[in-house]
Amino acid sequence: MNDTARTPAGLLAAALAADPARPLLTYYDDATGERVELSVATFANWVAKTANLLQDDLAASPGDRVSLLLPAHWQTAAWLIACFSAGVVAAPAGDPAAADLVVSGPESLEEARACKGERIALALRPLGARFPQTPEGFLDYAVEVPSQGDRFVPYTPVDPQAPALALPDGSELSGAEVVERARRSAGALGLGPGSRLLSGLAYDGWEGLAAGLLAPLAAGGSVVLCRHLQRLGPDELARRRESEKITHMAD
Repeated sequence: MNDTARTPAGLLAAALAADPARPLLTYYDDATGERVELSVATFANWVAKTANLLQDDLAASPGDRVSLLLPAHWQTAAWLIACFSAGVVAAPAGDPAAADLVVSGPESLEEARACKGERIALALRPLGARFPQTPEGFLDYAVEVPSQGDRFVPYTPVDPQAPALALPDGSELSGAEVVERARRSAGALGLGPGSRLLSGLAYDGWEGLAAGLLAPLAAGGSVVLCRHLQRLGPDELARRRESEKITHMAD
């Protein structure tokens, strides 16, 4: 377990330095049959590109609030750590009318229009494909992100004590508090280096965010993130647990 990182982005940096090739996040959508596997290095590359998009093209500044109207998805995970990397406040399921920017999936576009700042839409299609037609009033993430740089350096160093995560229950955590809670959650789940956690929880509260990314990252483990997991029968779930070498469950 990483005991030195002071910010969530620092947890990813430590994982990248330790073993960039190891799996970090495997994503399933059991409605479409999609499966995506991301190593630490590949995930970090998506985070860097997304953070550069935030900082440069979208002009997000430290302290700005980003409403994330997104399901549990590998791209949502990248957005979460990108927000932490740029020093902006990630607000999963946050009110778009109170946000400086909004990032929306295809099912929440109308709700997202309440944001008066920049609006970014994710098609959430297999292989990260773009929308057939960009929704009016939005930028298409799949169009904007590929040209971004593969390395990210914030213009202003991120303060571990600054607000980083606004949870739907109204609580707000600094970056340092996110790291500490992630470590505590990892301990409560029994995670350690090499642990492989299967999570079918939504990204709409701490429990889902911790199980679906932050606790495995803090512990030096990995996550198998499953959307629409309820579609699997007991035998199918058992086969997945075996094929993915699952050591822990959070569903």
